[in-house]
Amino acid sequence: METAELLKKVRKIEIKTRGLSNQIFSGEYHSAFKGRGMTFSEVREYQAGDDIRSIDWNVTARFNTPFVKVFEEEREMTVMLLVDVSSSGEFGTQKQLKQELITELCAVLAFSSIQNNDKIGIIFFTDKIEKFIPPKKGKSHVLRIIRDLIEFKPEHKKTNIELALKYLTGVIKKRSIAFVISDFMDDNFSDALKIANKKHDLVALRIFDKRETELPNVGLVKFLDAETGAIKWVDTSDRKVRVHFNASALKREAFLKETFSRCGVDSANINTADSYVQPLTNLFKRR
Repeated sequence: METAELLKKVRKIEIKTRGLSNQIFSGEYHSAFKGRGMTFSEVREYQAGDDIRSIDWNVTARFNTPFVKVFEEEREMTVMLLVDVSSSGEFGTQKQLKQELITELCAVLAFSSIQNNDKIGIIFFTDKIEKFIPPKKGKSHVLRIIRDLIEFKPEHKKTNIELALKYLTGVIKKRSIAFVISDFMDDNFSDALKIANKKHDLVALRIFDKRETELPNVGLVKFLDAETGAIKWVDTSDRKVRVHFNASALKREAFLKETFSRCGVDSANINTADSYVQPLTNLFKRR
């Protein structure tokens, strides 16, 4: 991609997602994700209704009148984006490709995080760790992340969510807010999800396209699995085939919902055909 074209794309995404972050998500994000704890701010005179456990006995003894300690939430956090860049992200039949939607989601979350003075980092993964950008603050850092999301070309095609979660746990030592952004077309990651969620606050954002759950009746169609390269012909005019396809997709969705719930991970489903504003807002409000 030419530099001018890349910068134009970065600017377009910045304008859209920064505006959404300012207008919609800043307050919701602040409320949904808590800091690491409470930090001492000051002492003041005791007022009716104050918790007696917060009385500062040293200051009280010195001034012969009760004083209490005042604490504030320690806001600064580390936010990590675990981004699935496997080949299945190159699919999309509605408004945009899954990978394009993921880029916008990451940009919104990144701008929301820096508005709250949080650090933001990112892990690109397929069935290997493709790239790690350590968490930092600042607009220039966010723009670098957006640029990489647009132009990054992974070496591998398949998906290994377990690997990404284990890498997160190993490389980020302090507790973080970690968004796993993927279509979750993978298996055997529930144990890693549970372990990672004990150390970090995990949130799963599942990206999907309508045609991954519902086949149109368009006759004989050749399907290519982007991750394995396997080709299969499917007769979409056969009602039984369409019903079976939809049932399999619903079963998969139920499995993922049960997995996230069992592991204590908040989640949201985001469709390439719809706006991501409502699913994200609902997720933040639920928290």
